Amino acid sequence: MKVLGIGLVVLALVVGIVPMFTDCQSQGRPPLELANGMTVAMKCHWTASGELALAIPLLGVGAVMVAGRRKETLRSLSIIGGLLGVMIILLATRLIGVCANPDMICNSTMQPALIFSGILIVAASVIGLVLSRRQTDAV
Repeated sequence: MKVLGIGLVVLALVVGIVPMFTDCQSQGRPPLELANGMTVAMKCHWTASGELALAIPLLGVGAVMVAGRRKETLRSLSIIGGLLGVMIILLATRLIGVCANPDMICNSTMQPALIFSGILIVAASVIGLVLSRRQTDAV
């Protein structure tokens, strides 16, 4: 379970760091200008901020999974990790998404990286759930 916990910590760092460097604003693209002259950040900027908000609890789940020994704790952490992985995928695809232009870096790099990371997080969480069911309690 320690390996899965370390894997979740690494994936949490990927989810938290990669979007910050692969959104359009970090690449020098100007924010969108509205008709009234005000500017607003692009969708990929908000997705990057949201992914950071999901990466922080996932980092905590991975850290506690490394230290946890009770199967109930590991089972609960696996469920939470799986839910966070699904939310990471949904945030990048359906809830906020990325810019509509397929040539932008958020479409070519950020979204596939987040989807792949989310899939790995869900897979690691399912493996953790299966392993926690087989585990005997360590006191």
